[in-house]
Amino acid sequence: MLLLASESPRRKALLTAAGVEFRTAPVAVNELKLADSPESLVRLNARLKAEAAALRHPHDLAIGADTVVADGGRCIGKPVDMADAKRILLGLAGRTHRVLTGVALRRMEPEADRDWVETTWVTFRDFDCPVVDRYLELVNVLDKAGAYAAQEHGDLLIERIEGDINNVVGLPLERLLRELALLQ
Repeated sequence: MLLLASESPRRKALLTAAGVEFRTAPVAVNELKLADSPESLVRLNARLKAEAAALRHPHDLAIGADTVVADGGRCIGKPVDMADAKRILLGLAGRTHRVLTGVALRRMEPEADRDWVETTWVTFRDFDCPVVDRYLELVNVLDKAGAYAAQEHGDLLIERIEGDINNVVGLPLERLLRELALLQ
């Protein structure tokens, strides 16, 4: 059985839409806040989640994932409140940033252990406070890295996406499906 070590509604929806059979097995791990790079951070956190789920269900293949927005070498996680969300969005206006998702696949018996980081480049429009205020009225951003969701009124903010849009939503589905085919 395939386990998603997450309660993320976006990740569950992506897997369901792709026709993947899975069950959720959320885990409580102390996610790292700092690492050598944004890529290392998401990879390590994804591994922590997959490992925790695999230890509880050793014969099942666990998927762990972690997503951040990276502006240069700086990681932008979830906003702490609406003022923080507004500050984050205004700071990204008119710029290109990266969305990084670390994905780890782990099974204890028979052993399987793979991980990678998917990068998607997102260019924001050059918007101002009224656009941000409107966006924040429409979308609950407090549980979203970078304070936005491409799939929810993203056209207000996003000018261009280069790479897997599903990665921006929270799970690089194309690569995940290829990796799953190799392990199952």
